[in-house]
Order: sequence, then C-alpha cells, then structure tokens
Amino acid sequence: MSETATGSGSARGDRPGGDLRAQPFSGPRNGARELWAERPEPDGPAAAWCYSDRRSYRPGETVRLHLSSTLKAVRLRILREGASPRLAAEMGPLETRFHAVPERAWETGCGWPVAHDWTIPADLAPGGYLIEIRDAADPDALPLGHHLVVIRNPAPAGGIALVAATGTWSAYNDWGGANHYYGMDPERPRGRSPILSTQRPWARGQIWLPEGAPRSVNAVRPRGPGPARYDCVEWAFLHGFTKYYALAGWASYERPFLIWAEQAGYRVEVLTQEDIHADPAALDGYDCAVFVGHDEYWSAEMRDTVDGYVAGGGRVARFAGNFLWQIRLEDDLRRQVSYKYDARGHDPIRLSGDTTRLTSAWEDPLVGRPGAETFGVNALRGIYAAFGGMARRAPRGFTVFRPEHWAFAGTGLCYADMFGDEANIFGFEMDGLDYTFTDGLPEPTFTDGAPEGLQILAMGWATLAEGGRPEDGWSLMLGDADARFRAALLTDDASEESLRKHARGSGMVVHFTKGAGEVFTAGTCEWVNGLITRDPYTERVTRNVLDRFCGGQVHGS
Repeated sequence: MSETATGSGSARGDRPGGDLRAQPFSGPRNGARELWAERPEPDGPAAAWCYSDRRSYRPGETVRLHLSSTLKAVRLRILREGASPRLAAEMGPLETRFHAVPERAWETGCGWPVAHDWTIPADLAPGGYLIEIRDAADPDALPLGHHLVVIRNPAPAGGIALVAATGTWSAYNDWGGANHYYGMDPERPRGRSPILSTQRPWARGQIWLPEGAPRSVNAVRPRGPGPARYDCVEWAFLHGFTKYYALAGWASYERPFLIWAEQAGYRVEVLTQEDIHADPAALDGYDCAVFVGHDEYWSAEMRDTVDGYVAGGGRVARFAGNFLWQIRLEDDLRRQVSYKYDARGHDPIRLSGDTTRLTSAWEDPLVGRPGAETFGVNALRGIYAAFGGMARRAPRGFTVFRPEHWAFAGTGLCYADMFGDEANIFGFEMDGLDYTFTDGLPEPTFTDGAPEGLQILAMGWATLAEGGRPEDGWSLMLGDADARFRAALLTDDASEESLRKHARGSGMVVHFTKGAGEVFTAGTCEWVNGLITRDPYTERVTRNVLDRFCGGQVHGS
C-alpha cells in the first residue's frame, strides 16, 4: 500500500481474546486516514504482550519469550496451527509484570527481559505455532494476547514450503507507535519510520482474528456514488485492532491458506522470509515454494534464494500481490530498513556509490532489478482495485484469455469467462505488466523485465489513483500518490497526460519457465479469499498448480 475478511478463529475455535474495545491504544481514532496505535500503559485493562528473540527456530533450539502484562501471572498455551490444531505445550503460572514501552520502540525494540525459555522438543513437527497468553488465575478465560513462532524442518523432503510474508508484516506492524506508513516519528513525513525493530509484539490482529473480521476488500460493491468506505478500518476502530490487520499478517493470509491446503491433503511446512534471506538453501528439498496474500517487501537476498531455487529446478506458486519494495535486514535480522518513496533523498546507502541495495522500488533505475524477473509481474504495473476509492466498482474477478492452459484444466472456463468475482479475489493490490493485445490475446511487451516465454493467462484492470466525486474527496485514503511516484520514477514527464497514463494498471495470472524450474503467479492479494469461501474455480486452479508442482498429474496442454 502507498503512503497514506473472513477472520480465522483461535486454535480452540471461535472467541475473540479479551475486551477488545478496551485495549490501550493511543492517538486520534477518527477514520481511515487517522492514526491509532497500540502503546500499552500500566493502568490499562487486563492484557498481555509478547515477542520472541527470533521468528523461526529448529527443533532443539530455545525460544526466548519477552512478556509484559498488566497481570501478576499468566499461562501460555502453544498450539500448532493448521486444519487440525494440536497442543504442543502448556506453561505456567509465570510471574509477569508490566514493562514500559520505550519512546521509539518501533525503531529500537522494547528491551524487555526474557520472561521464559521454551526449548523446542527434538521431535516437534515443523509448522507455525500460535502462543496464547492467558490469565493464570482464570486459564479458561479468553486469551489476553497472541504471538507466533515458526519451527523449521531441518531436513525437508518434499511437500510445500509456505513462506510467510514477514517483511510485509513488519512494514505494517505499528505496535508502539509507527510503521513504514504512518506513526509518531517526529522526524519523518506522516510520522512513518524507515527503520523497524523485530523486538516488539505484533500489532493486534496480525496473528489472530475472530471469525467475521472484514477483509481488505469490502464484501459488497457500492450500488451508487458516495464516500469511500473501508469496512476493515471501521471494524478495527470499533473493536480495538490495528488499523492494518486486514492488510498484512498471518491471520488474514497465510493461516487460511495453510488450513485449506492441509484440508485438501497437501503437506505444508512454514518458513519465514528471514529464513530465505539468511539461508540460500532454505527452499532446497521442497517440491514447491508458495507465497500468498500481501507480499510487498523483499530483500535482495530473498530474491536470490528464490531465483536460485527456480533456476535449479524448483517450482514457485505465488498467489500474492504487490511485489514492490526492496528492503535491507540488519543487526542479525532484528532491524528492517525501508525508505521507500524517500530512498533517493534519505537512504544512507545512496552515498555509497552502489545503489543496487537502495530501499526503493525494484523498478527504480538506481536499483535496476525489475520485479518481473523473479515473479513475472510487478506492482508498479498494478496496483489497486476494489479498495476504498480505488476502482470501487471493479468486477473483482479475473477474465480468462488462455483457457487451454493446464492451469484451467477441469474448470470449464472459456475465453472471456470471469472467475473469482463472487469471492472478490481480484482486489486490494495487484501485480501486472506492460502489455498489448494481439488478435484478442494479451501479450507482454517484455519492456519491464518479464521473462521470455511468459504467458498471460487471465487478467483484469487496476489503478494507481483513487478517485470519485469531488464532494467525496475528504474520504479518500490514498489519492494519486502512487501514480505520481510511478510517473516520476519511470519518466521525466510530469504532465497531467503522463499522470493519467501511469494511473492505469492491471492484475494478471501468468506462467513461465526459467532455467530448469517454473513459476505460476496470480498477482492479487485476495486470491486466498477464493479458498476461504470455497470458490470452485479458484480452488481448482490452485489444485492444478500445486498438483503439477508437487509431482501430481494434471491433464491439459
């Protein structure tokens, strides 16, 4: 997302954690464009917060948990997430106390002491593990807070590697007062921070959500003109969740995919982006690497790992959108750096003589590594549809142009058919390409890094500029900032005609081979909602891709 859902119930089932309307948030809470951020105070209601020294571990290693609570003691329940949640450990009562939040916790971390060490059993199954924090005096009460740790398989042998988009989670995590978008940093535009610490809790809603939490795309298209509405932001305001819960996090994207895939019979293990950043061999041994949801922030090392995996014969399925920003990870993976729109003027690396690691867009000529080289599409040729005032009447589905492709086998879809529109899968943020039409078929122009041989299978249209009636302008969150950024980055033309041109985008489903491997990309954040709602076309295409990439038989050309 520029400047400016079906929820997934707890592992036990269905109840929200704590009195959500009474959680300690600070800042003005007046609408979609305003700021509110979780910044706990000692005299607040019963609540607890947690972070760990790392985001992923291997069996036998020790997880160091840093806790703060308004209670004197808590209990912990650790459950493996998935189609059939399993209890892995229970701990407590653990003595706790409230720890102050440093003034710039978003940048420096919280610095809380270690409250508990959990040594991971050597035989514990890999996966994503939800940590519930409960009142020790009433362990059956609703959880007071949640955290997530990932347990890696030390010797993967087939199956799917679901790579959690932790770079994007971090970018949206405003716990303590700031993220890469907005915040309380007095030294930066809109208070956003270019430096974010991992040593702080996740914002409320990123790891766990109650059933029925709205998704980023409003469930119903507007029937007429009017102000832009953001159902997820309104719900977050009313229920005490981070404003960004629906835009990035385990609860909205990776967890629903994991549940669907396990129910469908696939073996799924979880990695983090930090894993593929630090370990070039992290994907080795898996049949397929999968990326889902909102996956916007990547380091060069992460891309190197994926590119090397594909070149060596790996298969990548990306059911995700908005591949846009380069980041750097520093301080032993504890600090994420992203200057974004301000990179050319403020990122210190700009003065180093080597700008290839500049934390700007991948399409920035100073970076020189187009996003399409890795995933076939890029965000600057996207981005928005069916989000707020961005193409609010968009069809919300993909139009099929190459129904003979193996990805559509068994769907019955034909040329010009649309799919996924009932499930709103074409929404929030998309990735596209420069393209033209030849004899009624979209063809890449190969001017923006698209690999030779890439096929555009299906597509729709998006925009980089929010609009509507002048009298509704007060309600817009994003405006035309992304269109202006794209125009300035890619051209020297600042005319209104250029701005209109660069406000036009697309979202695409593409497939290509590269080296000994291949890549399938459905360039939209909300593909997973087609799996949540059991849309038959989205499910069948997903199965076709995973079956082929995991060694199954898929018929069709």
